[in-house]
Amino acid sequence: MIIIPGPASRELGKEIAEQLKARISPIEFTRFPDGESRIRFECSIEGDDVVIVQTTGPPQNENLIQLFLMADNAKDLKAKTITTVVPYFAYARQDQRFRLGEAFSLKTIVTLLKTCGVKRILTVNSHNPSILKTMPIQIQDLSAIPLLAEYYKNRGFCNAVSLSLGKKGLDMAIEADNVLKGGYDYIPTQRDRTTGTVTLEEKTLPIKGKDVIIFDDIISSGGTMIKAVAYVKKQGAKTVNVACVHPLLTEEVTSKILSVGADQIVATDSVQSPISIVSIAPLIAEALAKKEARKRG
Repeated sequence: MIIIPGPASRELGKEIAEQLKARISPIEFTRFPDGESRIRFECSIEGDDVVIVQTTGPPQNENLIQLFLMADNAKDLKAKTITTVVPYFAYARQDQRFRLGEAFSLKTIVTLLKTCGVKRILTVNSHNPSILKTMPIQIQDLSAIPLLAEYYKNRGFCNAVSLSLGKKGLDMAIEADNVLKGGYDYIPTQRDRTTGTVTLEEKTLPIKGKDVIIFDDIISSGGTMIKAVAYVKKQGAKTVNVACVHPLLTEEVTSKILSVGADQIVATDSVQSPISIVSIAPLIAEALAKKEARKRG
């Protein structure tokens, strides 16, 4: 197995390779004067099982183009198999046609990766894991929620209440509670499909005087999380912490969430940011190792 860390995931790719004791094929990456990406593999990969590690957080379009270039290059250079590790999968939230005439963006991205020779995709906490099973490539969705819960458990929050944003995210709260053992619930949310505006519905939560951790897959503009932290503080939580898998963090989000009462915000390194404290390398390395073991067995 050869690990190729892409420009957007150099450190994560190296850490995965170290944990697997796998070879790394470094890449030469430059930009042309007009901003286009240039990719060159520095090692031969012919006949090897190749794993390309490239997250596709902001700038999403550039990171995706680099991923396509690397995958297609690996195919041309006669890699035996091509697996892509895409911790944050851009456009995965556009996982259906919500309105007449909309593009099914996730399907388009997966189709392009298939055309570039990709046989398998590993991603983390995708927006809608069930839709991934309908795609024309094998996609494995891993969860980093237990890693985030372990982070807080190791810092004394072993009886914290785990909350999710919306009932659809309740599985995340249940996963976290399997680690923290303080109970779980969800904050009821409603999203307008046209404007994207999220409102919170009234609900009494079992959190008065307790430590609370709100788990979410993505924080970008942070509007919903800001409302959620204020909502939980109003109901008398002792402390409010935030755990996020994918910190996209636009518009000074961290300071805004802290300003309404959050005690700490922690995220994984699926996307690099100032709060990317929890590494997902062990999670990905374990999944790749299991696949390798099954293949050999």
